[in-house]
Amino acid sequence: MTGLLAELRWRGFVHDATPGLDAHLAQGPVTVYCGFDPTAPSLQLGNLIPLMLLNQLQRAGHRPIVLMGGGTGLIGDPSGKRAERPLLSKEDAAANVERQRGQMARFLDFSGGRALLRDNADWLVPARLVDFLRDTGKHFTINVMLQKESVKARLDSGLSFTEFSYMLLQAFDYLQLFEREHCTLQVGGSDQWGNITAGVDLVRRITGVEVHGLVAPLITTAAGAKFGKSEQEAIYLDPEITSPYRFHQFWVNTDDRDIESYLKLFSLRPKDGPDGIDALMQVHKKDPSQREAQHTLAKEVTERVHGKPAMESVVAASAILFTNWDPQSVVPGAFDVLAREIPTAPVNAISLSLVNALVAVKLVKSKSEARRQIEQGGVYVNQQRETDVNRELGPADLLAGRNVVLRKGKKDYGLLRVSPS
Repeated sequence: MTGLLAELRWRGFVHDATPGLDAHLAQGPVTVYCGFDPTAPSLQLGNLIPLMLLNQLQRAGHRPIVLMGGGTGLIGDPSGKRAERPLLSKEDAAANVERQRGQMARFLDFSGGRALLRDNADWLVPARLVDFLRDTGKHFTINVMLQKESVKARLDSGLSFTEFSYMLLQAFDYLQLFEREHCTLQVGGSDQWGNITAGVDLVRRITGVEVHGLVAPLITTAAGAKFGKSEQEAIYLDPEITSPYRFHQFWVNTDDRDIESYLKLFSLRPKDGPDGIDALMQVHKKDPSQREAQHTLAKEVTERVHGKPAMESVVAASAILFTNWDPQSVVPGAFDVLAREIPTAPVNAISLSLVNALVAVKLVKSKSEARRQIEQGGVYVNQQRETDVNRELGPADLLAGRNVVLRKGKKDYGLLRVSPS
């Protein structure tokens, strides 16, 4: 392999590909698609693999199509599932499609037709059953379908005819996009290989044209856990479901054993050069405790998903919680982030004792405990240790006009916020 496919393999995007794909990509710009079923209101981190693959293909001059599964989402893909998904209503599927559309624009340039967004509900919902079975179903044999991994894995636990038909619907998508947009490449995760090759076969049988498929590996962590989850909870791209702070922290907490592969997959940095991945990994390996590679990746991915202002705010908030920070140089937005992540107490005016403030933000359970913690030197106001049990907080303690950061010990934080007038 040479050129683009070699680059994709180095980055970790190639698990399997149809024969001749390297030569096909080298012939000139191709149109490539990936499907996303709207099973949730937001994309998850697991969806970043195909999105970044589309991003890499677009950067190399090819045209991506994001295919929203407004139609297939009503059926449910059995791939990688031990049991049948609960069926979505048409209303829920349509609402999820709309919420996911905006997230796609963070990864792909849709201006001037450089990328397209389509919804397979446009051709699947109006399709007539008898016509579909005559024109599409006749090209599939049961014995071949039973050999597909997505079907074979579910035969013992049970597979409904609804899910069994999913392969035909996805193959029909490929045929429609070939005929409508001259799309000649479909990409996805390795669990989609059976569905993708079914589409490749259908296009060849009906049109005589050889089209292609490429699948990326399903990512697991070095510890063996499924990628994209933190403390057994999925990480979403929607800030209303997973806060930008928690999103950023997920990347900061990347295992040292995973960081190089994650940089290749989720960063746009090249391999070589002063800002390349190899140079960054050399810095990281000299002192892994600084987590330079993790912080670099966290900033880059958070900015792409949530924007630069949100990234800067969560980085500043993280600095408050985990570093020796300068109270006078904190980004104001950091306090809005902290207010959602640590115990926070609103006050009408900054005229209360430190003892009462510690109780208000629930760093202590009682005033007597607050006094004891202060006397023992375990309490900090805006990074400054405070040992005066009679300390009164006032306007001079406010950061960014309305915030006081309190700390007990090394890790327990609270935020006092003056309510805006």
